[in-house]
Amino acid sequence: MKAVVFKAPDEPLEIAMVADPLPEEGELLLRVRASGICGSDLHMAQVRDRAGGMMPLPEGTILGHEFAGDIAAMGAGVEGWREGERICALPYLSCGRCEMCLSGHGHRCAEVVSTGLGKLAGAYAEYVRVGADQAMRLPESVDYRAGALVEPLAVGLHAVEAAGLQPGDAVLVVGAGPIGAAVTMWARFLGARQVCVSDLSPARAAAAAGFGATRCIDASSENVVAACKEAAGSRPQVIFDCVGVPGSQQLCMDYAPLYGRIVVAGVCMQPDTTIPAKAITKELALRYVYCYRRQDFEFTLDMLAAGRIDPAAMASHFVDFEGFPAAFEDLKKPGDQCKVLLEP
Repeated sequence: MKAVVFKAPDEPLEIAMVADPLPEEGELLLRVRASGICGSDLHMAQVRDRAGGMMPLPEGTILGHEFAGDIAAMGAGVEGWREGERICALPYLSCGRCEMCLSGHGHRCAEVVSTGLGKLAGAYAEYVRVGADQAMRLPESVDYRAGALVEPLAVGLHAVEAAGLQPGDAVLVVGAGPIGAAVTMWARFLGARQVCVSDLSPARAAAAAGFGATRCIDASSENVVAACKEAAGSRPQVIFDCVGVPGSQQLCMDYAPLYGRIVVAGVCMQPDTTIPAKAITKELALRYVYCYRRQDFEFTLDMLAAGRIDPAAMASHFVDFEGFPAAFEDLKKPGDQCKVLLEP
């Protein structure tokens, strides 16, 4: 099959022909119809040591953990599925029996194997193996593009749940990338009165209106706190760091009001420095979030099927295999893209 493979840190990905994967017992083989580029993939393709606790990728790794497609084949022991069904899937294989799996936190299973990090090839390819227990049917009204967005939408939902959002809260989302877009949608969905979104890219800031932002802030030229006060009448009670670069946490602390709540969803892979006194004197609540629960995937699919959320604006660019390596490299520097999808 055709795939896009990792060769070495900081080098462009390469298109290659690799052996077709075969589904093992309890697995499905998914024919990839859409696969998204995640910021964590960009990070991992640059890691040379155990940065942030992450192991460097082996040469030949096929990345990609945001995907949707249809069932091409089934492994031994699989029941309840048939070839041709349209699905997305949680991007890992886990035991399905332990406390973490049974509570919906399969990504924390002691036996977990994550999709796209070496041992289990990812979805920057024509086919990808998924667990039958991790697969979820796409509702009839949900197309492949939306199916590939379920994973980042679940990340955003988990972040908003962790914030303890109260109806009527004012929210500031720092960063208008894919996770910022997902957080914006769910914050509006779950009752935020105002959702201000800031970004250093004027184009990305303006695009946040399509995700439900009530105030789009060009952080390169506007005073973010003043813009929030103008929109909401006060500093935002809840701030989401959806950037994940050195300095972004401190920036959120600076923006926050007394007793404010900060949720860090952006993954920073470099050492960072904050001034604890700022958080202490304001008595800020700081919460870090990672991934999602199975229930977040399921709820996202339900809301997509019901038309309660519309993520179409998140998918800003679409490429085939030939255009994919260049699109991946372009995302390593600031631009106006949101979510780039590979459509094999």
